[in-house]
Amino acid sequence: MKKLATISLMSTLATGAFAHSNVDTTTPENGATIAEVPAEISFNFADDICLTKVDMVHQDVHAVTLDLGDQTSFGRTFRLPLQGMGEGTYRIEWRGLGADGHAMQGEFTFTVD
Repeated sequence: MKKLATISLMSTLATGAFAHSNVDTTTPENGATIAEVPAEISFNFADDICLTKVDMVHQDVHAVTLDLGDQTSFGRTFRLPLQGMGEGTYRIEWRGLGADGHAMQGEFTFTVD
């Protein structure tokens, strides 16, 4: 009985772990230092996700919600225009729904120097 309970618990945890999409890559890359503010940012996810909100925080002071435009359906690649605020550190915070309906969130940073 103990084995059955352990196997059941492991299966449940494994299913939850695979149900959520991870960010494969971002542009600019997380932690990158670049010379100019990019005209757009992009996300590439391992699985389908529906972005619900993306905020840009500059130097921990200015927060701006980025326009998702027509990118409100499930997909793996998203490109969003970015209005730069000059040199400094940018933090991009994203929220979305996985294909299984679970809420997801994450962030990445880059510095313009």
